[in-house]
Amino acid sequence: MRRLTHFRCADETLAATLDEAPGTTGLLIVSGGNEIRIGAHRGMAELAATVAASGHPVFRYDRRGIGDSTGENNGFESTAQDISEAAAAFRRAAPHLTRIVAFGNCDAASALILFHAQAPIDALILTNPWTIEPSADGNDLPPAAAIRSRYVEKLKNPRELLRLVTGGVNIRKLVSGLAKASGKQSHPASGLPARLATALAATKAPTKILLAERDNTALAFADHWKSETFAPARTRHTLITCPTDSHSFARPTDKAWLTDQVGAALAPE
Repeated sequence: MRRLTHFRCADETLAATLDEAPGTTGLLIVSGGNEIRIGAHRGMAELAATVAASGHPVFRYDRRGIGDSTGENNGFESTAQDISEAAAAFRRAAPHLTRIVAFGNCDAASALILFHAQAPIDALILTNPWTIEPSADGNDLPPAAAIRSRYVEKLKNPRELLRLVTGGVNIRKLVSGLAKASGKQSHPASGLPARLATALAATKAPTKILLAERDNTALAFADHWKSETFAPARTRHTLITCPTDSHSFARPTDKAWLTDQVGAALAPE
């Protein structure tokens, strides 16, 4: 059964949903971006229903300033207390729980990496973690790894080669993209990627990282994952890719894959 609930966070009221089930391992879903708790294409609501039907309770919520929750939305970097209070509220709502596995996509995955240690969370499922920071020059091109992947695909397509030689390609944009794609990632990484690498290397929580292999955000993370900065994390955590370009695993086959991965993480250790 699904029921609406709420909890307090920094003098604000956060709306939440509990899918009840008898299992002692529960799934805490943290929404990414500015999405409300149902997720893109109702994906998180559907995942919650499926997981609960398999016997595991699921708790979802709107962070401060999103959806039905009060307060100001200050982005994922400000959500440490939201996550901690949500995990505590989950345990109050389902007192039979002995273990909480937290799930997050995109910047919710990054928030969980950074802040899960402050919450009563036992394991992590992270999909397409966000590592992209604004460039100093304001250039809004996709990450270099995504540009390289796109050009590789285009070079395999005779129709795209014909567009190039017949003037159907914006040369200025092409040159800008090639310049960014050819630039090597700085080593060691700095900013958000470095913080994520440090937190992943330090966490004691079993962590599964799931990537949509042709999604721009996932491509950017995968590029960092191969760097020296993430080397300590690579020895501790599992990374698995899904053959899709869907950031939210929206297609039926992607949903089935994601559900299987989540189910495996919730299984008894």
